[in-house]
Amino acid sequence: MLAAEIIRALARKGETVAFCESLTAGLASATVADVSGASTVLRGGLITYATDLKVDLANVSQELIDAHGVVSEEVAAAMAAGTRKVCHSTWAVSLTGVAGPDSQDGHPAGEVFIGCAGPDGTLVVRAVNDSSVSAHTGDGGERIQVLSGDRNAIRTQAVDCALELLLKRL
Repeated sequence: MLAAEIIRALARKGETVAFCESLTAGLASATVADVSGASTVLRGGLITYATDLKVDLANVSQELIDAHGVVSEEVAAAMAAGTRKVCHSTWAVSLTGVAGPDSQDGHPAGEVFIGCAGPDGTLVVRAVNDSSVSAHTGDGGERIQVLSGDRNAIRTQAVDCALELLLKRL
């Protein structure tokens, strides 16, 4: 189980994690909290489903949101970095995207950006709900995950992608 591996890895290093979640609305935090021992490494989580909460809680600038939109690599990176600072955690993971079933601001259901901020910087992964995507790296070398299914499946897969990203960075 990814969450248990993350807890063990963080505890071994004396590190902590926090989450900033939009489309997953606390599912990533809850997935980690479901595992015994989570209290030693889980600092907390911000549910920033509404755009203004990304600004107020995660310190994402409104100008950045206006320039790139909430479903973007830039906002995912800012959410993770802001959460790491606000929650005083070693690591922070952010999720922003479209769970569906409808598109949002030109982004299709299943498009998700996952940020992971840590001592060595911030990395963002893009996930999409697109069967035509066969490669796992984008033009800039960023990793692309392919999501599929309905709203709940996309949310669950986004959490899995986020936990995989964190574990690889640890």
